[in-house]
Amino acid sequence: MDLSKIAVSINKAINTQEVAVKEKHARTCILGTHHEKGAHTFWAAVNRLPLSSNAVLCWKFCHVFHKLLRDGHPNVIKDSMRNKADLTDMSRMWGHLSEGYGKLCSIYLKLLITKMEFHIKNPRFPGNLQMSNRQLDEAGENDVNNFFQLTVEMFDYLECELNLFLGVFSSLDMSRSVSVTAAGQCRLAPLIQVILDCSHLYDYTVKLLFKLHSCLPADTLQGHRDRFQEQFKKLKSLFYRSSNLQYFKRLIQIPQLPENPPNFLRASALSEHISPVVVIPAESSSPESEHVVETDDLVDTDVPVLPAPVETKFDDLFGTSAAIDPFNFNSQNGMRKDDKDRLIEQLTREIQALKEELESFRLESGRLCQALRGRVNELEAELAEQSHLRLQAVGESEFLKAELDDLRRVREDTEKEQRSLTEIERKAQANEQRYTKLKEKYTELVQSHADLLRKNAEVTRQMTVARAAQDEVEAVRKEMQEKVKAAQEAADRQEREQLEHLQELQRELVSSRAELDSLKTSMASSQQSSEVLGTQLAALESEKAELVQSLSKVEAELAARGEELERVQSSLVTERESRVKSAETLQNQLNEKESREQALESQLAAARWASLQGAVEEAEKIIQDSLAQIDDPAHISCTSSADYLASRCQASLECMERLNSTRVAFLADNTGVSELVRAVTQSGHLVGDTIVQGSATSHMVPVEQADALSESVKVCGAEALALLGLMKQQDGLAAADSGKLKAALEAVLATAEKLRPRGLELQQGELGDLVEQEMAATSAAVESAAARIEEMLNNSRAVDTGIKMEVNERILASCTELMQAIKELILSSKDLQRDIVESGRGAASMKEFYAKNSRWTEGLISASKAVGWGATVMVDAADLVVQGKGKFEELMVCSHEIAASTAQLVAASKVKADKDSTKLHRLQQASRGVTQATAAVVASTKSGKSQIEETDTMDFSSMTLTQIKRQEMDAQVLVLELETRLQKERERLGELRKKHYELAGVAEGWGEDEEGTG
Repeated sequence: MDLSKIAVSINKAINTQEVAVKEKHARTCILGTHHEKGAHTFWAAVNRLPLSSNAVLCWKFCHVFHKLLRDGHPNVIKDSMRNKADLTDMSRMWGHLSEGYGKLCSIYLKLLITKMEFHIKNPRFPGNLQMSNRQLDEAGENDVNNFFQLTVEMFDYLECELNLFLGVFSSLDMSRSVSVTAAGQCRLAPLIQVILDCSHLYDYTVKLLFKLHSCLPADTLQGHRDRFQEQFKKLKSLFYRSSNLQYFKRLIQIPQLPENPPNFLRASALSEHISPVVVIPAESSSPESEHVVETDDLVDTDVPVLPAPVETKFDDLFGTSAAIDPFNFNSQNGMRKDDKDRLIEQLTREIQALKEELESFRLESGRLCQALRGRVNELEAELAEQSHLRLQAVGESEFLKAELDDLRRVREDTEKEQRSLTEIERKAQANEQRYTKLKEKYTELVQSHADLLRKNAEVTRQMTVARAAQDEVEAVRKEMQEKVKAAQEAADRQEREQLEHLQELQRELVSSRAELDSLKTSMASSQQSSEVLGTQLAALESEKAELVQSLSKVEAELAARGEELERVQSSLVTERESRVKSAETLQNQLNEKESREQALESQLAAARWASLQGAVEEAEKIIQDSLAQIDDPAHISCTSSADYLASRCQASLECMERLNSTRVAFLADNTGVSELVRAVTQSGHLVGDTIVQGSATSHMVPVEQADALSESVKVCGAEALALLGLMKQQDGLAAADSGKLKAALEAVLATAEKLRPRGLELQQGELGDLVEQEMAATSAAVESAAARIEEMLNNSRAVDTGIKMEVNERILASCTELMQAIKELILSSKDLQRDIVESGRGAASMKEFYAKNSRWTEGLISASKAVGWGATVMVDAADLVVQGKGKFEELMVCSHEIAASTAQLVAASKVKADKDSTKLHRLQQASRGVTQATAAVVASTKSGKSQIEETDTMDFSSMTLTQIKRQEMDAQVLVLELETRLQKERERLGELRKKHYELAGVAEGWGEDEEGTG
C-alpha cells in the first residue's frame, strides 16, 4: 500500500468539518498500520495537524486514533507511547474549556492515555479486548495479587469510558432528534468504539470478581463490590439510552444488562452470568450515509404527496361541489339524484382512487427497481475495484518474486564470501605454521622474531574480523530467508482472501438479480390483486377514521410538549445569563487579585533590597568602628595572641567564600535575600574582629613586625569598605568581587602565622628519657589492659549464661586479639626506632640523636601516649558493656580511636626509616593486624548489640486512621529533633577536635622550625 495514499486518507478522515469520520478513510488508516507494522506514517501526518487550535479536528483525531488502537497493528500502541506526554499536555490544555468539544476532547484524550497504559502494563490483552476465559486466566498468571491489581486497573479503564459516555450525552440536546444531524452524528460516532470496549470490560470484571471472591474474604473486596455497583448502574442506563437512538439502530446492536447486578457472595451466580455481546450488522450503512438514509425515511422525496384521500373524505361528508361537477343536471333543475346515479358516481370515485393507488404502487416499484439497479451498479463497481486490487496483488507478488531473486543473488554472494573466508583461514593456518618454524630461531634472530610477532597479531585480527563477518552474513541470510518465506505466505493469503471476496460478490450479484425477478413477478401479481383491493377499501376507511382520532391525540400531546419545551428553554436562557454574570464577576475578582499580587511582589522586592542595604550599612559601621579603634589611645593597652588572630582570619576567609556564593545565588534568584543578609552581617563582624585583634596583636610584637601588621590590617579594612560600598548599589552588586579582600586577609593570616609562639624546649637527656618512658608506659598499659580483659572474660563465664555470655565472650575475645596486635605493633615500633637510631646517630649517643630530631621525637611521644590512653579507655568501656551498664557505641568509638592512634604511631615511626628495611615491613604487617583486629571488635560489638537489643513489633492493625496519623506526626517530630541533635553533636565534635589540635600543637611545638636534619 502506498504511504502517500495512507497520508491522504488520514488527512481526509481528520478534518475540521463537523461530520462523522468516513468509514472508508478510517479503514484505509487501519490497513496502513498493518502494512507498515506500526503507526509511524500516522503520527508523521498527525503531528503536522493543528490539534491544539481546533477542537473538532482534535475530536476526530481521537476517534481515528481509538479505531487504530482497537483494530490496528499491535505495534500501534508501542509507537504511540512516545507521544504520551504530548497527549497529556493537550488533554490538560483542552480541560480548561468547560463546554463544547474542548471538554469532550480532554475526556477522550484521558481515555486514550489510560487505554495505552493498560495495554502496556498488560500486553496479553489485545487492542480490541477480545479474549477467551483461558487467556484471561493466563493474564493473571494464577496469582490472586495479579487478579486483584488487574481488577482495579479495569475499574479505572471502565471509569474513563463511562466519563466519555456521560460527557457526550450531556453535551447533546436530547429533546431534539440530534442523531439525524451531522453535528450530532459527529459526537455520537466514537461511542461505537466505547460500547465495544465497555461490553468486554464489564464481562471480564464480573469474571475476575467471582474469581477473587473464591480466594479472598468478602470484607476485603467490599470496596470492589461498591465500585462495581456504581459502574453497573451507569453502564446499564447508558446502554438503554443508546439503544433508543435512531443513529445506533442501523449501525450496532447494543446488549441490555440484567435487571440486577450479579451476587458475588454466591458462587453459583457465575453460571447465571451471560456475557454481553455487541453485534455489528454485516451490511450496516456507514456513519456518513446514515444522515441521508434517516432523512429519506422521514420524508419520501420520490413519491409526491397525494391530496386525494382528504378530498374524498370531504366529498363523502358534504357532497361533490357543483362548481367542479359540470354534469350535475339534477341540481340545476332542482331535482334529486336517484340511487343509480349515486352508485355510478361512487363507483367512479372508487375506480379513480384505485387508479391513483395503482399509480403509487407503480411509482414505488419503479423506485425500488431503480434502487436495485443502483445496488447492482455498486456491486459491479466493487467487483471492478476488487479486480483492480487483484491486479495490484499480482503486481505486488511479482515485486516480491523480484525481491526473492535479489535475495537469492545475495545468498550466492554470501556463499562466495564464505569461500573467500575459508581461503583466508587456510592462509592463516599457513602463516601460523611459518610462525612456528621461525620461532625456533629465536636466539639468533631477536629482531626478526618481534616482526613476526606483529605479523601474527595482524593475521589473528583478520581472522577474528573474518569470523565475525561470517557470523553476520549467516545471520543476514537466515533473516532474508525468513522475510522471503513470510512475504510468500502473505501474498498467498492475500490472493486467497481476494478470490473469496470476489466469489462472494458474484453470489450477491446473482441473488440481487433473482430478487429483481421476484419483484417483477410480485408487481404482476399486484396488478391482478387490484380487484381484491376494492373489498378492502371499506376496512381501510374505518381504519382511516381511527388514525384521524389518534392523530388528533398526538397533536394535542405535541402541543403540550411544545409548551413544556418553551418553559425549559426560558429557564435555560435565564440560567445561562446568570452563569455569564457570575463568570464576569469571577474574572474581575481574578484581575484584581493579580494586580494586588503584582503590587505585593514589588513591595516585597523593595523590602528585600532595603533589608540588604541595612545589613551592608551595619557592616560598614562595624568595620569603620574597628578601624577607628586602631588609633584610639585607650586601645593601646589591649593585647591578643597570634593564634587567636590566625583563627579570626581563617573564619573571615571562610565567611568570604559564603558571602560570594550567597551573592551569586541572590543575583540568580532575588528571593533568597535572607542568606545574603546573614552572610553580610557575619562578614562585617568577623572582619571587624580581625582588624581589632590584629591591632591588639601588634602591641605584643617588635616595632617592624607591628608596623607591617598594622598596615595589613588597615588595607584589609579599606578593601572591606570598598566591597560593601559596591554592594550598596543595586547595579554594582554584580561587579562586587571579594578577591582583594581575601588577599588582604591572607596577608594578615601569613603575618600571624609568623608570629605564633614556638613549643617548649626540652633538655637532651629529658627528651631521650621521655621517649623510653612513654614507650615503656604504653607497653605496660597494653599489658594491664590484656590482663583486665582476661579477668573480665573469666568473671563473665562464671556469672553470665546464654546469649549474654556468648556475646561477652565474643567481644572480649576480639578485644584480647586487639591487645595482642597492639603489643606486636609496639615491639615492631621499638625495633624500628632502634634501627633508625643506630643507622642515623653516627658517633653521637641515643639521647643526642633524639634531641637533634626533636620534632620526630615529640611525634613518637604523642603517638605512644595516645595508644596507651586508648587501650585503657577501651578496657573500661568493655568492662561497662559486660556488666550491662555501658553502651556498645562507646566500645566501637574506642576501637576506632585505637586504630587512629596506632596509625599515628606507625607514621611517626617510619618517617625516618629506610623503605627497604625488613623491620619497617614487619611494622606495616603489625599495623594491618591492628586494623583487622579493630574491625573484628566493631563487628562483634554490632553483632552482640543486634542479638541483645529487642525490637518492638510494629503492629498497627488495631489502630485507627487518626491514631496512625498522630503516631506518624510524633515520629516526624522525633526524627527532626534527633537530626537537630545529631547536627549539634557533630559541630561540637568538630570544635573539640579543633581545640585538641591547637593544644597538641602548643604542647608539642608544631610551630617551631626544625633545627638540623636526621
